[in-house]
Amino acid sequence: MTAIKLKSQINRLNGEVVIPGDKSISHRSVMFGAIAHGETTVTNFLPGEDCLSTISCFRKLGVQIEEENGKLRIFGNGFEGLKEPSEVLDVGNSGTTIRLLMGILAGRPFFSTLAGDQSIAKRPMTRVTGPLKKMGTFIDARENGAYTPIAIRGGNLRPIHYQLPVASAQVKSSILLAGLQANGETTIVEPSETRDHTERMIQQFGGEIYKDNRTITVKGGQKLQSATVHVPGDISSAAFFLVAGAVVPGSEILLKNVGLNPTRTGILEVLKNMGANIEILHQDTDSFEPSGDIIIKSSSLTGTVVEGDLIPKLIDEIPIIALMATQAEGKTVIKDAEELKVKETNRIDTVVNELKKLGASIEATADGMIIYGQTRLTGGTVSSHGDHRIGMMLAIAALLSDDEVILENPESISVSYPNFFEHLNNLTN
Repeated sequence: MTAIKLKSQINRLNGEVVIPGDKSISHRSVMFGAIAHGETTVTNFLPGEDCLSTISCFRKLGVQIEEENGKLRIFGNGFEGLKEPSEVLDVGNSGTTIRLLMGILAGRPFFSTLAGDQSIAKRPMTRVTGPLKKMGTFIDARENGAYTPIAIRGGNLRPIHYQLPVASAQVKSSILLAGLQANGETTIVEPSETRDHTERMIQQFGGEIYKDNRTITVKGGQKLQSATVHVPGDISSAAFFLVAGAVVPGSEILLKNVGLNPTRTGILEVLKNMGANIEILHQDTDSFEPSGDIIIKSSSLTGTVVEGDLIPKLIDEIPIIALMATQAEGKTVIKDAEELKVKETNRIDTVVNELKKLGASIEATADGMIIYGQTRLTGGTVSSHGDHRIGMMLAIAALLSDDEVILENPESISVSYPNFFEHLNNLTN
């Protein structure tokens, strides 16, 4: 296991960061380019390991994809242009890849096998395989369809009306991608609104989709057309620098080209609720995905409650919100976040255990955590546990630590942010 010494005892952060492309949108741009007709161009694509796994899988499905300097050209021939793969589709560490790809393969009349790394092998797939089986797809996997490797033989799909048991954009997206291939209208009802990148992407590629509050309907048999996609910066990646700028004294950071999709901006709401000094500039609301620049300055923060419908808007940002709460006056409560238990790690336990190593006053609950601030952080040896967001959170925690911090397994960060340490170093010099 590799380990690195992190920068600690930083007095201020200053400068600007151009946030890398959004991971969720990068995945979907490849998928929709592959199932559309014609040549799709994608700019500001995120070359993280997860997104490269998506490219690899679609190449194995017979799709021509060219990449040069962050620009992709995808030559799609529709759903029917996909070919039976001669080898296992390896999704690496990417839950988005495997779950959305299952929806695409559900309607294809050939055999496919999907697998990933050790983390993927532990993540529950029944929430996707269940509704896809109801649509008529043959799926087999370990423990009655629960865990990888997963074998799929697709075919004629029937539409379903499906109430999501949990708020999950990945499950919703998988069913929508299958629904595009079904004989009739597929309807999904969400318990809470989740990120809507798939719905926006369907429209960007010339498809029709209907939304009434939390009820979403898509018609089968639609023929998607190629499109041009510019991927905005990933607000989940920006979150680490937003929090760093808020909690490291004397800091001012400009974050450029940050995606501002309203289903993803929960982190901004929490920052404002806690009293952060934050300003949004140069908003672009004309593109299919809104974006803008954000200035964050250090300020005094107070504890808050993060719960309910806000959780799906910031589920990936909870680790860094927990760190921010250690530097706020008073108590912060995070609840309704059971979904954290089935991420790359059990993020409730992992966040609590790793921050405790640095002296944080934090405790786990059944559906979240309670953090008591304001706490000085000490040094120690911590681990990402192979989870990119835990690794980046701990790197920001080190900035606040009085003593040396060693991070084990830092390479996991490249899953979503290959240049993270370079960008962080630029702010500390």
